[in-house]
Amino acid sequence: MSLDPIAPGTLALAEEFGLSPAEYEQIVAKLGRVPNVTELGIFSVMWSEHCSYKSSRVHLAKLPTKAPHVIYGPGENAGAIDIGGGLACIFKMESHNHPSFIEPYQGAATGVGGILRDVFTMGARPVALLNALRFGDPSHPKTRRLVDGVVRGIGGYGNCVGVPTVAGETNFHRRYNGNILVNAMCVGVAPKDRIFTSAAKGAGNPVVYVGAKTGRDGIHGATMASAEFDDEAEAQRPTVQVGDPFLEKLLIEACLELMATDAIIGIQDMGAAGLTSSSVEMASKGEAGIELDLDRVPAREEAMTPYEFMLSESQERMLMVLKPGREEQAQAIFHKWGLDAVVIGVTTDTQRLVLRWHGQTVCDLPLGPLADEAPKYERPFVRPSARAPARIDAAALPPAPFAAAMVKLMSCPDLCSKRWIWEQYDRHVMADTVDDSGQCADAAIVRLHGTNRALAMTSDVTPRYVEADPFEGGKQAVAEAWRNLSACGATPLAVTDNLNFGSPQRPEIMGQIVAAIEGMAEACSSLDFPVISGNVSLYNETNGEAILPTPTIGGVGLIENIERRAGIGGMQAGDLVLMVGDMEGWLGQSVALRELHGMEEGAPPPVDLAKERTHGDFVRALIEEGLVRVCHDVSDGGLACAAAEMALEADIGLTLGYRGPLSDLEFLYGEDQARYLIAASPERIAAIQRRAEGAGIYCLVVGEAGGDAFGYFGAMQKTEKLPLADLRKAYEAWLPAYMGEAV
Repeated sequence: MSLDPIAPGTLALAEEFGLSPAEYEQIVAKLGRVPNVTELGIFSVMWSEHCSYKSSRVHLAKLPTKAPHVIYGPGENAGAIDIGGGLACIFKMESHNHPSFIEPYQGAATGVGGILRDVFTMGARPVALLNALRFGDPSHPKTRRLVDGVVRGIGGYGNCVGVPTVAGETNFHRRYNGNILVNAMCVGVAPKDRIFTSAAKGAGNPVVYVGAKTGRDGIHGATMASAEFDDEAEAQRPTVQVGDPFLEKLLIEACLELMATDAIIGIQDMGAAGLTSSSVEMASKGEAGIELDLDRVPAREEAMTPYEFMLSESQERMLMVLKPGREEQAQAIFHKWGLDAVVIGVTTDTQRLVLRWHGQTVCDLPLGPLADEAPKYERPFVRPSARAPARIDAAALPPAPFAAAMVKLMSCPDLCSKRWIWEQYDRHVMADTVDDSGQCADAAIVRLHGTNRALAMTSDVTPRYVEADPFEGGKQAVAEAWRNLSACGATPLAVTDNLNFGSPQRPEIMGQIVAAIEGMAEACSSLDFPVISGNVSLYNETNGEAILPTPTIGGVGLIENIERRAGIGGMQAGDLVLMVGDMEGWLGQSVALRELHGMEEGAPPPVDLAKERTHGDFVRALIEEGLVRVCHDVSDGGLACAAAEMALEADIGLTLGYRGPLSDLEFLYGEDQARYLIAASPERIAAIQRRAEGAGIYCLVVGEAGGDAFGYFGAMQKTEKLPLADLRKAYEAWLPAYMGEAV
């Protein structure tokens, strides 16, 4: 099968490139001829799921994307919101799942590099990185190696490029055995009046290639990311890119320096599909055309073909369209930073992509079919059957002695300390990180440089909830992000999403996608929490077994006064612990049900968005007024595990107590939503209770701090105690012990 770049592109080759027979016929019909190999390769990446969102666009339109503070919503490299003071916050989350499974170090590292470029392309200086990681069962033979490689890749890139990695989440489940998830998020800050977009408007403007040279790494990476795996997945290693964080740091500084001038018309990261996607998107958004001379593209390998130039996903590269006459200015800046800056083409008014190579035209395509006219499918789907919201019968479960249960829960892979991970990340470079995942905070807090204001950020989703009920699970992912921001005193502003699912060609999977998006949309609308950017990662499955549906939500909020914030540490002897929010003791899909009783059953806890809003606004007001400094949301593991994290962070004992209609199991470990724990002096707790009563909000004192043990006085009317030192040992020991074995 010939890969001569100007040979006719056959149906067999189209299928090898990931196009269906019907799509190949569409291409031939739109062109009125058979495309050549280069043109077929360009269509294949632009029509891939990764670039075109062909299975999800019709449903993504249901998400709310507008608000008075939204400057740019979905459609640009990243979303942008107005945060006052003449500043904008620019952020996005993207996946690098398939590459990270094939080559964990480089896959994760280049995921970080790519999301950084999405943000600084828009004129923002990156100020924080986050990640959301999902690995297979710890007993699976590949899991330990994958954890090691991914964590080293994230740390290796982020640390070297000099942007702090401040937050994230890490879970394990057998459904990720054959397809791990690596979702990377970047947050940046830019002057509100200096935001750059990708539209290359006007004809006759120089097209400038900047950054690293082009090689053969990553060719067809976008296509690979849009296909499911089989047992031969690791054979796709050549489609994984190789990153250079030191070069990326130079690229950031060079781009920001040029952006301080008025030379740039449009700018685009060369991410998925490389030079193809960047040139097509810039020209189509600018309603222009573009002609490129591929002989001018800086190459680091010999005898590269047009097909390879256009589909390479070599890292640390950007494409710019400049005002005429500003080429030398740009070249001087980039050469100062040791980077290539080469004029490789010109914009036109033809609305076509034309490529020249060795004196001949090797591609001449209309932009419409590559961009706006790309396929948009309404795939068949089966809505998940509604689960009756019946509670798990706690009385039918065997008793769970308190001390043993807490050790089991706090040392399980999902709830144990992730210190082994976050200590490998530089969390305080740039000197503006106030709180990070190292302090086990609900959200990371990064000061806006030179001010007393700060951004708060988090990433959240509970995949087992989404599996059991995609609509409620989608709602809960948004609500938990909103709650985590509120718990630290930040006003939630907007979200980015990373929708990780299996094959959309399976109606039951497509049903999960639709329901989860609809749940997210309802929550975002109810909480005034718009979606401003995101990524869809589909075909996350191996040999027909899909991952747990995982629509990760990255949330960002604003703290106006850094002195008025809350964290989970700081509890003192004599403080009372107050639970804000009522509970039914919901055990369905809970960590306790799984870890203590070996059951993954029942419906997930229902999400009452009105209560989420009321309770979050109430807690945030207390923090903003300076009445609360210690606050934690209640999520995985329920009240007991949230309280244990507070006790461990403050290094002080805590005794929980309850006498009521719920069983000990329901009270301690139920995962009812819209709840917070607050620790404060008895006098302050009494004042908070009075305010809550006036607002119609249920509150209950559930514990008192003091001593050196974590205890519970429950239905048996005796206090069961676990030395805090023993709890800490269990909490801290699992991950280092697991990773300490040979990798």
